[in-house]
Amino acid sequence: MTYILAIDQGTTSSRAILFDKDMRPVQSCQQEFPQYFPQSGWVEHDAQEIWASVQAVVGGVMAQAGCTAKDIAAIGITNQRETTLVWDRNTGAPIHKAIVWQDRRTSAFCDRLRAEGHEAEITQKTGLLLDPYFSATKLHWLLTHVEGTAERAARGELLFGTMDSYLIWKLTEGRAHVTDATNAARTMLYDIRQGCWDAQICALMQVPPAMLPDVRDCASEFGTTTLFGADIPILGVAGDQQAATIGQACFEPGMLKSTYGTGCFALLNTGDTLVTSKNRMLGTIAYQLGGKPTYALEGSIFIAGAVVQWLRDGLGLISAAHETADMAAAADPTQSLYLVPAFTGLGAPYWNADCRGAIFGLTRNSGPKEFAKAALQSVGYQTRDLLLAMQDDMGRPGEAVLRVDGGMTASDWTMQFLSDILGAPVDRPKVLETTALGAAWLAGSRAGIYPDQQGFADSWACDRRFEPQMDAPRRDRLYSGWQDAVSRTLV
Repeated sequence: MTYILAIDQGTTSSRAILFDKDMRPVQSCQQEFPQYFPQSGWVEHDAQEIWASVQAVVGGVMAQAGCTAKDIAAIGITNQRETTLVWDRNTGAPIHKAIVWQDRRTSAFCDRLRAEGHEAEITQKTGLLLDPYFSATKLHWLLTHVEGTAERAARGELLFGTMDSYLIWKLTEGRAHVTDATNAARTMLYDIRQGCWDAQICALMQVPPAMLPDVRDCASEFGTTTLFGADIPILGVAGDQQAATIGQACFEPGMLKSTYGTGCFALLNTGDTLVTSKNRMLGTIAYQLGGKPTYALEGSIFIAGAVVQWLRDGLGLISAAHETADMAAAADPTQSLYLVPAFTGLGAPYWNADCRGAIFGLTRNSGPKEFAKAALQSVGYQTRDLLLAMQDDMGRPGEAVLRVDGGMTASDWTMQFLSDILGAPVDRPKVLETTALGAAWLAGSRAGIYPDQQGFADSWACDRRFEPQMDAPRRDRLYSGWQDAVSRTLV
């Protein structure tokens, strides 16, 4: 057998999936790792625990399949984006825990930079808004708050990277300090028009350029690992949301996908054009192949699946995520609860780092079923926020087909409500592991095992299409209630 190994390093777990020569997932191994919350609004990961989890799942999936490294033609990596890490160039030891994309500790610094008039230039070059979400201000925090770090970085002793860079560095035993264009595009240090690290933004963030990884195409030579018994080349890398866009075969301008994991991320392919949003959407690189970037509009929702985790771990209302669908279906239809899950602020199109979550419409009869329904509906409402903003930016109002993936898409109830509130078809693919599939296709196509872009797009298959069943007046009435709830939360 010849396999492609996809390493999917996510926010709460690491996974390894083996794909066969026909791009079918045949074995999977997953391991969760701890989350650290040192202060309100702060989220951290221990990079060494993540590395241990990656080693464990790669070894685990190879054992399950009964294969050796010689059976694996290439590795593709996809990763949680924006999470920021600095490590010692010589020893590989992190100088601090990784600061996770959800972390909001740099809000005040972002406010200061905005007040000084830097946001317009940053947005023009990077496509991003000045927000704690992105890597640049996290890296600035590490350089200015961890004793001795700025001096060591200036001497060239330290390296910066997002999780893909760190994993490649570890896999190649320090031989490769690289990233791909999609991850670079999320740092807020990379000029996505010129295709290079921006010296002015780096200076503003006090980042020595020597810390930064080399940037390559998504399908490229990223190095070779010898850790698993034989040489395996790393040939594909993309940030998780871009990998899902690739895995959903959204290769044509106007195609749209939305991934429902910890957060929700919708990407709209805009082709050769980097669209400047009027609605605080992000401009980003969807993928880069053959030295040519393809751009996208992106809307980021910070809390999607995490709201179900909150019902389970925070409130103890459920013991497993799958229970929420039946609870929502059995909820009192006369109640109209709105849960605004702004646990770490609100993302697009609001971009408010300081507001916090709220529940509106509570009555004496509100209970666990109504909470579950409101939690699932919040994901649909937030997706409609994004879709309307994107359609306005593109000047194309009207129906769009949304391709979906991620853990929440297993819930038929949630997907039907999503279709209802959008007033648009929602397509769930047969291969739900679209993020890992995107990374696998990048590596497999580079290795000459998988088909080209068109051949891959032709192989995409729909498992189920959800069609809207809600009438327009009710849809608009429900969404108006959501808008009212959000406006109260933003105050």
